[in-house]
Amino acid sequence: MKTVQIRRYALVPDMYDEFLAWWDANMPKLRTQFGFAIEFGYGDRAANEFVWAVSVDGDQAEFERRMDPYMGSPERAAVFAENPERMIASVYTGFVDVVADAAAPAHPA
Repeated sequence: MKTVQIRRYALVPDMYDEFLAWWDANMPKLRTQFGFAIEFGYGDRAANEFVWAVSVDGDQAEFERRMDPYMGSPERAAVFAENPERMIASVYTGFVDVVADAAAPAHPA
């Protein structure tokens, strides 16, 4: 079982490139350090949005269990000292069902 959380960010105008550079330099390393996996990260320049997904092996309780040490870590505090929130206009997060997985064989039609 894998639990996946999708994260959708509407970015502040003119912050698209700066935010993507910050995310790419920090989040994959930081999240994996705490037992998460990055499923994907996609930017939509025209819509000024960034969408990514983070997962853990296990159920939602396992995901949430890993969030506490992550959120309270000095490593996260150091990365967020750069104040990435100034680049984000709004955030949506939610747990999603894995319907299709590129790593898994395709279902026959």
